[in-house]
Amino acid sequence: MTSQPPLPPEQPAEAVPTCYRHPERETWVRCQRCERPICPDCMRDAAVGFQCPECVAEGNKGIRQARSTFGGAVVRTPIVTWVLLGLIVVIYGIQQLTNDITSLLMMWPNGVARLGEYYRLITAAFAHLGTFHLLFNAWALFVVGPNLERAFGHVRYLALYLLSALGGSVLGYWLDPLNQPSAGASGAIFGLFGAAFVVGRKLNLDVRYLAMLIGINLVITFVVPGISWTGHVGGLITGSALAAALAYAPRSNRLLWQALALVGALVVLVALVALRTTAITGTAG
Repeated sequence: MTSQPPLPPEQPAEAVPTCYRHPERETWVRCQRCERPICPDCMRDAAVGFQCPECVAEGNKGIRQARSTFGGAVVRTPIVTWVLLGLIVVIYGIQQLTNDITSLLMMWPNGVARLGEYYRLITAAFAHLGTFHLLFNAWALFVVGPNLERAFGHVRYLALYLLSALGGSVLGYWLDPLNQPSAGASGAIFGLFGAAFVVGRKLNLDVRYLAMLIGINLVITFVVPGISWTGHVGGLITGSALAAALAYAPRSNRLLWQALALVGALVVLVALVALRTTAITGTAG
């Protein structure tokens, strides 16, 4: 009997690599940067082959993110404008169902001063007295709002809108009769008109039509009875001043300067409210 030569030792089968993020998934694809195995759910298209999510994120850190004209995040859909439009329309619909909501929301100097209902300074901008009143403000917001939101970004634009509304209410708080109620988004709208004019001048655009629009509406404000001129003028002044601060802020540390302008405006308006309350009630509370 002849002996057979020993068989060569059996070679171990090559282990199938698995995705580093999903160990239960087999894959033969590796990240082009770190060479870790990645499954189809983790593959991100690269110039050559695929990369893993971590490598893509690391690479994006060096890419400067696009910003709006005056430093905000790029706005593709003017969501804030659509939400504001929806709010004033919905609230007006609720107003038609009950008068209580109108009385609760509208600006009433005595209610602010003697009852401490400071919320009225803002909520008055979301209530309207009549369908034409609502339609005009809604139309103006629809026309002017989206472009301003794209120029400033969501947050700056919302701050501009709310502070303009507050500015109109504050001037009314100081100059309107204590028992004279008022309502409407007109203060905020006039603030947007002023802001659009400032932005147009900053960008060297033709703003003659805006100047005419503002002028005509100011004439209507003072000629037609029953219109709160204080709300319109207060909103116009506040919106124009804030837009100038945002648009002309130095590029170096622009975010800081813009934040200081917005916070500073809020502080000034709150201080004016406190001073007026003290003057009406004779107390510091």
